Amino acid sequence: MTAWTSEIDELARTGDFSGVVLVEREGKTELAAAYGLACRAHEVPNTVDTRFAIASGTKGLTALTVMSLVEEGALTLSTTARSVLGGDLPLIDDAVTVEHLLEHRSGIGDYFDENEAYDITDHVLTVPAHTLVTTEDYLPALAGRTAKFPPGEEFSYCNSGYVVLALIAGRVSGVAFHDLVRQRVCEPAGMADTAFLRSDELPGRTATGYLPVEGVSRSNVFHLPIRGSGDGGLYSTAADIGGMWRALFDGRIVSPATVAGMIRPRSDVPSESMRYGRGFWLHASRETVMLEGYDAGVSFRSVHDPGLGLTHTVISNTSTGAWPVTRRLDAVLGLDSAATAP
Repeated sequence: MTAWTSEIDELARTGDFSGVVLVEREGKTELAAAYGLACRAHEVPNTVDTRFAIASGTKGLTALTVMSLVEEGALTLSTTARSVLGGDLPLIDDAVTVEHLLEHRSGIGDYFDENEAYDITDHVLTVPAHTLVTTEDYLPALAGRTAKFPPGEEFSYCNSGYVVLALIAGRVSGVAFHDLVRQRVCEPAGMADTAFLRSDELPGRTATGYLPVEGVSRSNVFHLPIRGSGDGGLYSTAADIGGMWRALFDGRIVSPATVAGMIRPRSDVPSESMRYGRGFWLHASRETVMLEGYDAGVSFRSVHDPGLGLTHTVISNTSTGAWPVTRRLDAVLGLDSAATAP
């Protein structure tokens, strides 16, 4: 081990980290290590190919799916949500476009507003978790949310916006959104271990998410939708995420011109010490691109610097486990990216 890999290993072990750490540079693996348990009840250890939920990391794949439909002409950035939704979700402003939704500038009300104060162990869903299986099933959860501001006026991170994108993508393509992501992103990128799994029937080699409740090992199965949609809920491996970055910048998912548009800053987000493009977080001053996810029993962050050919991914089945490790990786690898979740 090098000095920095030993440091990361020590940090993960002494901090009771549960998950996987992967660092790749120019196609070569510099660190791949697993820690902790995928299933505490049966003492099943995590391995480097364990699948984990990635929460809002899903949004990058949603954006890529939508942009692939834009490239084909099934959508445009100026397509309005109303033109596809018809009479559904009438409180969404008729002027809201695909572009607004991708950039978190739609102003629509959010079914899970991360700007509101809540504890990660709170039950925040307003409909039963087991009813959220298909993207169309999310309509009752999205309904009745008044707008925050007129579309395009400002940046406001919005989970509902990405579920609406999933609705739009599924309706215009005629393909269920979960299948659409697999066909348009996972298959071209070779992400064989990435899918929208049901949390109540997880297959082998998949980690259960655990809540930070002292003295017990309580899973997150009642806290999150039973099956995710455009805003979150994908399961993946650290290796698959690395493959996604390579495929993205090789032009195997969407064209290089589309990629350039997606990672061009559209908003400064001072509260997060970052910028935002279309589906991806961006470093405040350099070309580093990021995906992040934080939820009950989930913490995930992957950082890619295309100029250096450097990627580090930290993926965990606890709510806060990824953050100390990913912050330290930023420092030892010289990326100095923001890592803003707790």
